[in-house]
Amino acid sequence: MKRASGLAFLFALFVLTGSGVRVQAQTTAQTAPTSAHLPRGSATDVSGAEIKADIQKTATAPVSDQQLRVVSINGEYNVGVGVVHRAKTEGRNPGGGIEHSQITEVYHIIEGNGTLVTGGTIENPKESPADSSVVKVLNGPSSGGGVIQNGVSRKVGPGDVVIIPPNTPHWFSEITSEQIAYLVIRIDPHQVLPAGYVGK
Repeated sequence: MKRASGLAFLFALFVLTGSGVRVQAQTTAQTAPTSAHLPRGSATDVSGAEIKADIQKTATAPVSDQQLRVVSINGEYNVGVGVVHRAKTEGRNPGGGIEHSQITEVYHIIEGNGTLVTGGTIENPKESPADSSVVKVLNGPSSGGGVIQNGVSRKVGPGDVVIIPPNTPHWFSEITSEQIAYLVIRIDPHQVLPAGYVGK
């Protein structure tokens, strides 16, 4: 009987001690210093109204690519936010392909429909001039040329997202709507874009 009581006491002590350890661990975790979450950044806003206004600003141009922001993320890398619109390709030269050596682009189609070609090779590629807005503001070192050969084609429309890694040729071979407009997020791990840039 005494042995059974002793075992019961040890079991109760074990449960209490275990609970105490768990509580202590939880408390320690909750009160851990926040240094692991530093440095903290601040959010940057780009409103839908601003994006629409920038599209309208150059609505008559066959192609317009405007950088809205370039934001430094804690001094470690940059993120650019731009907006592009392209007019219907029927009756005009659709232009040629381009690729960027250090920037990943993420396209989010806002309006319109077209055929986007990625991969393959660009005919007669030439490096973009170092003092051009393409290199200095939009995309960093880039090469452009003629049409893309042996690329992958896909139809894109509102809501679609396409991620284009560095050194990947891309080109709209056809735009069937009156225009296509899309948001471009530019991920810049090498910090070649001008941090702090705000579009005019």
